[in-house]
Amino acid sequence: MAEGAGGSAPAVRVQGLWKRFGEQVAVAGIDLELPAGRFIGLVGPNGAGKTTTLSMVTGLLRPDQGGVEVVGHDVWRDPAAVKARIGILPEGLRLFERLSGRELLAYTGRLRGLPGAEVDKRTTQLLDVLDLAGAQHKLVVDYSTGMRKKIGLAAALLHNPEVLFLDEPFEGVDPVSAQTIRGVLERYTASGATVVFSSHVMELVESLCDWVAVMVAGRIRAHGPLAEVRGDAPSLQQAFLELVGAQGRDRGSDLDWLGGGAMR
Repeated sequence: MAEGAGGSAPAVRVQGLWKRFGEQVAVAGIDLELPAGRFIGLVGPNGAGKTTTLSMVTGLLRPDQGGVEVVGHDVWRDPAAVKARIGILPEGLRLFERLSGRELLAYTGRLRGLPGAEVDKRTTQLLDVLDLAGAQHKLVVDYSTGMRKKIGLAAALLHNPEVLFLDEPFEGVDPVSAQTIRGVLERYTASGATVVFSSHVMELVESLCDWVAVMVAGRIRAHGPLAEVRGDAPSLQQAFLELVGAQGRDRGSDLDWLGGGAMR
């Protein structure tokens, strides 16, 4: 496919991407185009290569082979242009923990080159929308997991990126925080921006995404609009199990010693 949704250029174009760690092949020569203006799920079992792929796409990890373009800019030849247009909420997010939430956003905005008054305005709005206004002067080190995810999302959105990359954004997040994050992301994509997020929770992907890529063992097994990937299956979960070859697998009989109360 040469163009994304609505005839526009794709948000992300990946060509021949490979990454090995010693003898382990994490990403095995994938080709993929992600349409602009969509809520995109990169799904797969644990160890499928999702985090490695997102790390290469966002310029955090150099591939062994292949190339990546984000909104028409080469990630490795023009990194400054790419980083100005993307926001990232990575797995294992590291934050400046001795800053307060407000100080963290103020620092991030100024690093991005935004005028101070604009940073202050956007910071106030993001803190309010993400239900962090009451904790804005609290040190990030004292934030809960959900609060850290929300302040990380605020930092990723502060410069109004064209494409937002999220690695397991709902992992370890309580239902209230998850609903808040979800509302912000839906508002963001409704404006025409693109969200790419990885997850292994199919119900979440099915409820949020309108476009999906399924990754298994470092390769893209299926991709396209959600309804197309789901096909005739009653749910994305069922389609996913069929794609990864887990349908009908039952290993419970291997644990015939488990349970029953008494030790044997």
